[in-house]
Amino acid sequence: MENLDYRALAVLDAVASQGSFEKAANALGISQPAVSQRIKALEDAVGRLLIVRGSPAEATGLGQRLISHYRNVKLMEAALDIDLGHQTSMPEIAMAVDAASLATWFPLALRPLLSPPRCQLDVECAEREVALHLMREGAVFGCVAARTEVPSPAAAGSAATPLGAMRYVCVAAPAFAAHWFGDGFGVEALALAPAVVHDRDLMARFLAREAGYVRPFPHHTLPLSTALNDTVFGGLAYGLLPYLQVAQALSQGSLMDLLPGRYIDVDLDWHAWELDTPFTHALNEQIVGTARRYLVQP
Repeated sequence: MENLDYRALAVLDAVASQGSFEKAANALGISQPAVSQRIKALEDAVGRLLIVRGSPAEATGLGQRLISHYRNVKLMEAALDIDLGHQTSMPEIAMAVDAASLATWFPLALRPLLSPPRCQLDVECAEREVALHLMREGAVFGCVAARTEVPSPAAAGSAATPLGAMRYVCVAAPAFAAHWFGDGFGVEALALAPAVVHDRDLMARFLAREAGYVRPFPHHTLPLSTALNDTVFGGLAYGLLPYLQVAQALSQGSLMDLLPGRYIDVDLDWHAWELDTPFTHALNEQIVGTARRYLVQP
């Protein structure tokens, strides 16, 4: 694709980020007709629709790939400016990360990147399928995603790096455990005790493997978030939670491990576009290094 208009790409990025032509115009300090004209000219140049006009306005697949290209160019320009001793604005970099990582180790990877600030981060909470889709579409620079038994092939121009395993343990508040599992973590109790899950299949695999329970089990479904945690800590259900998140509560006795020594591990990978700049190297090294310090290693 020859002679890309990078001013038009900046407008395309703004429309997709802001969700409307009007908000993009305000953010860029230009008129709304100018925004419309630049988007139309870019679409005419590539011969494809780049923005789905709606509320919100959204980039098409090609539009998102052009935005990704534009952002990657801005990252490389920022690196060059730093090398030349020029002042530079902080580039924006987007990532998608699973909820368990966001709640545990991932924030620890950010401090060296943000102090002093070296970029503008846009981190989206997304589980495996959504995260990998965003990665392949170029909507994010990188993502943390669970690995399946048959790993997905890396997108062309990207690389997947093993991080380690997130360990989940089956926990409940002491009063809940005494009421429902006073006679043990057996099949009769599991047929009656309410669980709370963010991933039903993960709990089903755990119960089948560790308790020999293969029937339907009563459960609530909530995101892996404060709401799910409060349900477990509040004595309303039992559930699988990341050991990194509950280790202190277990040591203090505010939670009980219902099957001590039993757990289920979920392997995680870091998928990232191969972009050769000092900042992206530092970002990759920091995320991989932090994950390997906190996650279970082979």
